[in-house]
Amino acid sequence: MNSNLRIGVGVDAHQFGKKGPCALAGLSWPDVPRLIAHSDGDAAVHALCDAVLSAAQLGDIGTLFGVDKPEMAGVSGIEMIRQLREYVISKGIAISNVSIQIVGNQPKIASRREEAQNVLSQALGAPVSITATTTDQMGFTGRGEGIYVVANALVEIL
Repeated sequence: MNSNLRIGVGVDAHQFGKKGPCALAGLSWPDVPRLIAHSDGDAAVHALCDAVLSAAQLGDIGTLFGVDKPEMAGVSGIEMIRQLREYVISKGIAISNVSIQIVGNQPKIASRREEAQNVLSQALGAPVSITATTTDQMGFTGRGEGIYVVANALVEIL
């Protein structure tokens, strides 16, 4: 049986800078240092984009939002999702859902999980679920140096 469903995986990691606020999961976290990146640094959005593009067989985040594109400097994660959504739809692909796992000591996701899921789901036009964990003080995330995110996406080729 030949299915039109495709699964993709995306990962991203960013180091914390010295100043805030942090952009993560479509939200601003004023008490957390900014993530260093060409865009606003939203590692959850970057992993989401890679997962969707992987599932759709449309390349990776650099295809649409690469550091070689000066117009993408400082762009918000929500704007990236909007552009991703339009691009994928134009290729005849429907996004079914995305699951995101955030790994790091901060920010504490649980208190704003529902808000983040709603913001990302609305921008993507498909359900987004978010979970979070720490690494029990192991590795760069355990030392509080940055964030690591894994995302899985399900799309349907129309």
